[in-house]
Amino acid sequence: MNRSWVGALRQVAQVVSLSLSIAVSAHAASITVYSAQHEQVVNLLAKDFEKQTGISVKIRNGEGPALAAQIVAEGSASPADVYFTENSPELMLLEEKGLLGKVDASTLAVVPARFSSPSGEWVGVTARESVLAYNTTKLQTSQLPTSLFDLARPEWKGRVGIAPSDADFLPLVSAVLALKGEAQTVQWLKGLKANAQIFDDDEGVVAAVNRGGVATGVINNYYWARLHTELGDKATRSAIYHYGNGDVGGLVNVSGAAILRTAHNADGAQQFLKYLVGERAQTLMAKSRVGYEYPLHAGVQPDPLLKPFNELQPPSLTLEQLGDDSKAGKLLRQAGLL
Repeated sequence: MNRSWVGALRQVAQVVSLSLSIAVSAHAASITVYSAQHEQVVNLLAKDFEKQTGISVKIRNGEGPALAAQIVAEGSASPADVYFTENSPELMLLEEKGLLGKVDASTLAVVPARFSSPSGEWVGVTARESVLAYNTTKLQTSQLPTSLFDLARPEWKGRVGIAPSDADFLPLVSAVLALKGEAQTVQWLKGLKANAQIFDDDEGVVAAVNRGGVATGVINNYYWARLHTELGDKATRSAIYHYGNGDVGGLVNVSGAAILRTAHNADGAQQFLKYLVGERAQTLMAKSRVGYEYPLHAGVQPDPLLKPFNELQPPSLTLEQLGDDSKAGKLLRQAGLL
């Protein structure tokens, strides 16, 4: 072969090799996060993580159950490296289907074990509480129900708002199911259907409560905190009620993150999870004035607007008992709420 052709072929091979090397390097320097957490908070964390590590973060936002279903459908072809979501049942579902990888032991050790995967396949990041928002011009605290189950009684007809299609409502149904069984859960849901005004999401519930459109509403604590921050003291005509004595209405939900078993950048994904539970990220979340969730890193204090975490009285339920929400949707449909 002519020496000029040989030289040309070598140059082409070098260019191809260099291009592939650059492509692989660029891919290794990025992670894709499927996120069902607050967009503003995740964007803040992603930018800070990029500055700290040089690893770029691509974010795909969506509702937790929908993103979990998408990961199941994508299987080994999923582009996701990390799944970061608001409720543990979605993570338990992916764990049960064998789609998650192991989290580094050093990362898991940062968070109390009861807030993470029993098998070490995802780590708890933050927590928040289910509460009852109420309009302070319509109700006094002495008039509030002592149990979530009371809201299904006839005396609460037309006085409660719920968002059964909101992803945050599913774990509450799963908790009732775990504690009371299927028959009582369906009975409770049917009572809610008879009594409640239905909203698309918890934002709609808390806004309606604040303007007096409905007396009470079942929400997670951060929805009220965000509304209060937006409106200020003068325009806030509502408050939140914390169920006590281990009532299911005071369920504590865990937000967590996992690495996909098929992650393209497993090392970068492990670094991201380590970052999420670290003091720096936990402090950023606690001070964001957006998320209003409880940090799970010891020593990082939540926003002062939140009730101290050690004063909450949630029901005694493990993450395994809470399960994967698979039955919750079926029971909501059976009761006519979906």
